[in-house]
Amino acid sequence: MAYWGAAVLIGCALLTDIRSMRIPNMLCAAAFVIALLYGGIASGGEGLLASLIGAVAGIAPMLAMYAARGIGAGDVKLFGALGAWLGTQQVLNVMLYSILYAGAIGLLLMAACRMWGWPERLLNREGYADVDPEQRRRPVRFPFMLAVAPAAITCWYML
Repeated sequence: MAYWGAAVLIGCALLTDIRSMRIPNMLCAAAFVIALLYGGIASGGEGLLASLIGAVAGIAPMLAMYAARGIGAGDVKLFGALGAWLGTQQVLNVMLYSILYAGAIGLLLMAACRMWGWPERLLNREGYADVDPEQRRRPVRFPFMLAVAPAAITCWYML
């Protein structure tokens, strides 16, 4: 059941992150509360404690990436909610694979931007023709959920 809760959370976050480059606070908060309730009901105090520890394990490393401006605050909260659903080991696995997938996606996007220039225009959602070359060198952003979703699938496939 916990994997289904995490899958629903990831699916909803993927849709909103692709559409608006944001993960709603209400989504993360609701998923977190439901995960705590599920942990408490399914396994009592031990389950509730495991959910809380998983949430901390999801938030703590992501705060460092947020401080380095590598991800948004919604991603930090998302991993806290995922940690509450999945527990410490699984959320760390999803996190590791997410970072690896994000690195691969970033490298592909950088190469495509250098070769053709079109992904930058699409990803930054701004005009391209009127921009001077120095402004074109801004970092290319993409929804982190494009890396989190395949990372979760990879982790669950390996179970």
